[in-house]
Amino acid sequence: MVKSCWKPSVECDSRGCLDGLLWYKDLGQHVYGDFSMAVIQANSLLEDQSQLESGSLSSSRAGPYGTFAGVYDGHGGPQASSFINDNLFHNFKSFVSENQDMSINDLRKAFLTTEDKFLSLVRVVLGRSVRGTKEVMAMQLSTEHNASSDAIRDELRSLHPDDQQIVVMKHRVWRVKGLIQISRSIGDAYLKKAEFNKEPLLPKFRLPEPFQKPILSAEPSLLVHKLHPDDQFLVFASDGLWEHLSNQEVVKIVQTSPRNGIARRLVKAALKEAAKKREMRYSDLNKIDRGVRRHFHDDITVIVVFLDSHFINGSSYHDSPVSIKGGGRLAAAAAAAAVAGVD
Repeated sequence: MVKSCWKPSVECDSRGCLDGLLWYKDLGQHVYGDFSMAVIQANSLLEDQSQLESGSLSSSRAGPYGTFAGVYDGHGGPQASSFINDNLFHNFKSFVSENQDMSINDLRKAFLTTEDKFLSLVRVVLGRSVRGTKEVMAMQLSTEHNASSDAIRDELRSLHPDDQQIVVMKHRVWRVKGLIQISRSIGDAYLKKAEFNKEPLLPKFRLPEPFQKPILSAEPSLLVHKLHPDDQFLVFASDGLWEHLSNQEVVKIVQTSPRNGIARRLVKAALKEAAKKREMRYSDLNKIDRGVRRHFHDDITVIVVFLDSHFINGSSYHDSPVSIKGGGRLAAAAAAAAVAGVD
């Protein structure tokens, strides 16, 4: 028996709308164009966190101006991703204010400062139009730091040449030390500092042998991409989307659909694929409550940031600051439940 979790009414405020387990902001404006956001919850506690900050990226109204978008895919609970959502941008803004300029090093320092306590990485896809056609090409801008990749396994083996068990196939999946698939994160202290690899950590997570250097890294993989006149939009999303839709499928949906509600449309497309894989109707999937729903799909977070050339080339821009945390009351409910100790 499944329990319906979708409310008949939609609750909206200036920051977005809540419809059962779905939160969305169909359309808003950032410094250089429009944006759309959506989040669907699958876990008992929402592990995905996200934000969009636009306007001055320093404490001065003089700028520099820009847009900061982040999607933080937590694992094992919402605490790390929530912490990042509350701190990463503020750390970045502090470094930009100190230097009175914005650089990739400010972002690196913000990540490493936040790592002192927490963080997680996701991937980003850019949609670029192909000149002379109506086609839009997907360009993946971020790197997946996952042990399923040959390159990542080679990287781990080169970093730990004396450890024959640095990557292990377990339950038909490559895992770092047989425990975790990712190779970079903020948090996961038990795989970075030996003093955390002991009680009260559960035995199933503890490594049987001591280690001398961190197994996981918090060093972010950073890429600078100079915007091109043909670059049309960026899609930031957690793994929950990419598990069901390819880069090109996502770009095609964004290209051929109205901007208004596009993030919600991508979430729906992923849910339809998830239902199809389980040979069930989409409408039946929507009746499954959080927690049980995780057996069908992960939390899904999507931010689509459109790049309007007349704003990017400096002729004009939206000067009203924007600060939105994805998930709205979904995330607030998760945080309250975590504080209360609710499973």
